[in-house]
Amino acid sequence: MYKTARERVNRFFRTIGKYLALGLFVMAVGCSSQQESGNVTDWVNPFIGTAPLTDTTLIGYTPPEDWRVWAGLTYPGAALPNAMVQLSPITEYGTGTGYQYEDSVIKGFTHTNKGHWNLAHIPILPVTGEIANDKIGSAYSHESETASPGYYQVSLEDYDVNAELTTTLRTGYHKYTFPDGAEKKIVFDLAKSNEYVRGWEIEQVGDNAVTGYQDTGNNVYFYAELNQNIEKFQAGTGDGSSLSVITLGSGNGNTVELKIGLSFVSKENAKKNLEEEVQGRNFTQVKSAAKQRWEDLLGNIKVTGGTDKEKELFYTSLYRSFLWPALRSDINGEFRDAEGEVVEADFNYYTRPALWDTYRNKLVLLGMISPEVTSDVIQSLVDRGEKTGFIPTFFHGDHAAPFIAGSYLRGIDNFDVQKAYELLIRNATVEGGTRPYINEYMEKGYISTPQVENPEVETDAKAAVTKTLEYAYDDYSVALLADALGDNDTYERFMERSGNYKNLFDESTGFMRGRLENGDWVQNFNPQHPYYEYMYREANAWQSTFFAPHDMDGLISLFGSNERFEAKVDSLFSIPWNPDYIARNVCCFLGQYSQGNQPPHNYPYLYYFVDKQPKTQEILNRIMSDFYGVGENGLAMSGMDDAGEMSAWYVFNAMGFYPFSPADDHYLVSVPLFDEVALNIGGNTLRIVKENEGTAIEQILLDGEPIEGFKLPHEALKSGKTLNITTKQQ
Repeated sequence: MYKTARERVNRFFRTIGKYLALGLFVMAVGCSSQQESGNVTDWVNPFIGTAPLTDTTLIGYTPPEDWRVWAGLTYPGAALPNAMVQLSPITEYGTGTGYQYEDSVIKGFTHTNKGHWNLAHIPILPVTGEIANDKIGSAYSHESETASPGYYQVSLEDYDVNAELTTTLRTGYHKYTFPDGAEKKIVFDLAKSNEYVRGWEIEQVGDNAVTGYQDTGNNVYFYAELNQNIEKFQAGTGDGSSLSVITLGSGNGNTVELKIGLSFVSKENAKKNLEEEVQGRNFTQVKSAAKQRWEDLLGNIKVTGGTDKEKELFYTSLYRSFLWPALRSDINGEFRDAEGEVVEADFNYYTRPALWDTYRNKLVLLGMISPEVTSDVIQSLVDRGEKTGFIPTFFHGDHAAPFIAGSYLRGIDNFDVQKAYELLIRNATVEGGTRPYINEYMEKGYISTPQVENPEVETDAKAAVTKTLEYAYDDYSVALLADALGDNDTYERFMERSGNYKNLFDESTGFMRGRLENGDWVQNFNPQHPYYEYMYREANAWQSTFFAPHDMDGLISLFGSNERFEAKVDSLFSIPWNPDYIARNVCCFLGQYSQGNQPPHNYPYLYYFVDKQPKTQEILNRIMSDFYGVGENGLAMSGMDDAGEMSAWYVFNAMGFYPFSPADDHYLVSVPLFDEVALNIGGNTLRIVKENEGTAIEQILLDGEPIEGFKLPHEALKSGKTLNITTKQQ
């Protein structure tokens, strides 16, 4: 595999040059040299995270036969930051993003994606010849496939068609180069997506356009326009032939361009989105604008030093951090709200962020670089809360609380904070909403675990330990917001509740452990056994016990001394994983610590609280070196990227600071991966300079003044100052 952007570009032109004019060749060769002159987008490799992880030493166990380990679940297609459209190839429906690097057939190009088992709307594929058995798809080779921010290209071997894709916020732009004399066809495969398709419709409108929708629970509308007139249109019937085929004939040139606007409101809005955003621009202009959009965003962080692989991983991870949540407002401001009504607002409406995953780091990064998007995401959550009575969660916990509180404390206030605050209190006190079992939690100070004999990995229960720990942290987040708003009574009440995590600490074992309704501990306790929902959520006791980022002094006191706590953390990172314990979301271990899933991702920093920072750095260095860009082609990750959380973890730790408690307005400083990081926040640039090579931090200076401990206030990021981190060998 060609790992650097320059090598990929050179390989691209050697293998598919027959499809390109000399002018495009010269332009792209120019792009390949721009990497050396500071073009950060050329470091991005969108294929990272698309390959399977097969190294059982890294995985920690031998996966069952035909079990693909989740090693990224990313997609290589074209998209803009936080856009409505993600235009990407699909090789197999129902498989995460739908694109698996090891697959050999592309079945279509779909227009929405997240990095999960949903979306993948409106599949389209260019074909030639007869369509047999109502099936389409073409073999392809990675040797004739390229991707960069805002652009994707592949040669479809079975049809001898070169496909290029780019996007605007709400529009996908396809460019197909057909072979000479071929009967050109465009196929819409609307019966398929990564979700269950309940219905669909497509019709021709005018000489060169089609419109319709796909229903997967909510309608996704589209309006598609071609640069050639339609010679024949055959709409699929859904009974026997679900494919809808546009035939353009063999005349009018080999190049076919298809522009398709999307909308979650109406066909008319889909057409408006297309007309307003493309505005007569050609493919090259839209592609260039997409690249520049990414260049402007990713260029807010410039790094110096490090290896080529480290730069590739850094900028690819930074790129992945800004793909989700996705825009849902149309160009005219309309969107469908939580009640399904078409409304208009003075903010952009976004999908729910993947809160359980991304509140930990990715949403903090989003707020740093794109505060206006963060503000709109919060307003979108508040709008849902006003319509449904509760601000929604995602998957587990109530992590809109740390997201909103932390964003507000870091200076993002362009939303109705009072409404958000009232809804968060309602989340935390009213049964039937965002927090299941909240009455029990308030009454007992914990959520009880049901008695289950011989629980298995897949045992379905309350995930009561995880809920209790997470609710305690969410309570702390509400308390911080109450304090900022001057509500002292609520502050004191929720700060007291934030100590509820202690109620599940079993001193006899040194673990957070499930309690029955009568207060007894769950019997037959095995701290190494992982569960999806029994006691813990996608974790075992080791990966759950240390979650109290708001009260580390209190957590340490439960162990009796700093020394005992340090010894316990040493065991966390050293006791080998039992290869007989196989849980799909839990993999890739340092001892019992799992980098492959989110729950323990701030645990390397536990050593900071017992004054053993070098131990943290040794772990961080190993994770960044050994758990990213791995596998045969260097394209696998240690777990699901989960809407950018795994990527944001790398970005923060490579820069040299991390949001250990994302509800708070400060970070913990670590040793940067790079010699220098220039971070542009709000027009000012913070320079982070690493002095010497070592794992032990000897001194931290902010514009020459020492900072307290390892805490970097968020205000310092916006100051335009210089942070010097002096290290030494331990």
